[in-house]
Amino acid sequence: MTADHIARLKITLDDVEPQVLRRIEVPLDIRLDRLHLALQAALGWTNSHLYEIRARDTGWGAPSPDWDDGPLNAAKARLIDVLEDCGVKTLKYLYDFGDGWEHTVKVERILEAVPGVAYPRLIEAIGRCPPEDSGGPWGYADLLEVSRDPKHERHEEAANWLPPDFDPARVDAEHIAATLASLAKRWARKPATRKPKTT
Repeated sequence: MTADHIARLKITLDDVEPQVLRRIEVPLDIRLDRLHLALQAALGWTNSHLYEIRARDTGWGAPSPDWDDGPLNAAKARLIDVLEDCGVKTLKYLYDFGDGWEHTVKVERILEAVPGVAYPRLIEAIGRCPPEDSGGPWGYADLLEVSRDPKHERHEEAANWLPPDFDPARVDAEHIAATLASLAKRWARKPATRKPKTT
């Protein structure tokens, strides 16, 4: 495996119905802090909370001087190294330690990058991401149930919490693809420029 390979990832938001699933392709040598941003874009989160990417008993995230035993610095680790060093094909991605959104990130394939294609890119999107701060999988399930029952005492509150016309089964794949393409453009390696020779 080399830096010109990509990983096809299947990302599943755990314990959420209807299912929220994404398939994306990322450079195999992507740093984990950038993988976090690609996951945020693919799922539809707003990058408003802390995160951790775990492989076995090791975690990477945003370093903090307040944590003595916090995660390793995600900006100093690459996906290829984590896969090889930890000997895993599946990672866990935790977003928002309060709500506890857990995702399973499975490496489905390692492929050669297609010339001219920018990565990360979206391959498949199923289901809409829950709204931020909706209480994790169980709070979200309750929110959906209450919002569907006009006779429930908290129906109006739940309806106001959800975006207008919220449909958990409908996903805006075009928006996700465009957001990932924007990241790919921002992260694209710039061609080396030569300084003119002076004589």
